[in-house]
Amino acid sequence: MENNNNMDNNPDNHSMSDYTPVLQLFYQTIENGINDLPPKEQSNLYKPCAIGCASAFVLKEQQRQFHECNDDLDLQYTKYGRSDFFFADIIEKGHIYEIGYPKCVCPMVLSGFSKNAVHCECSRQSILFILHELLPDKQFEVETIHTVLCGGKECRFRVTMS
Repeated sequence: MENNNNMDNNPDNHSMSDYTPVLQLFYQTIENGINDLPPKEQSNLYKPCAIGCASAFVLKEQQRQFHECNDDLDLQYTKYGRSDFFFADIIEKGHIYEIGYPKCVCPMVLSGFSKNAVHCECSRQSILFILHELLPDKQFEVETIHTVLCGGKECRFRVTMS
């Protein structure tokens, strides 16, 4: 009878970092599959994660800035539209903006889990979520212009508000 007490097979004898390469491969395999899906299905898959990430990390600060600027997106972007982590350019006041990140700030990318540009749909969804939270009566279209994972120097999205 084989002894199942082999130290190498016991998960209690390994740290999480021992599993990181396998977990990264698993995640990248899933994202490769997502990449083959139609855009609407990609959006539906990334939306819950985007909402969770945005809610945990940026929504409260965006809301604070927005309310401080009298619920005026143009004023908010003029006042707060340049930082190490975010930029906002007003293309047409009250209607068209280009917003994004001077570098990739996604924890999934920075940790090496995500390497596929399809993951940038998560950022697009987080922008949609935040804008809908700030201005629930408005309609938004968010188009990916370029991202770091697509080879860009920054992550840039065009927002059209109606």
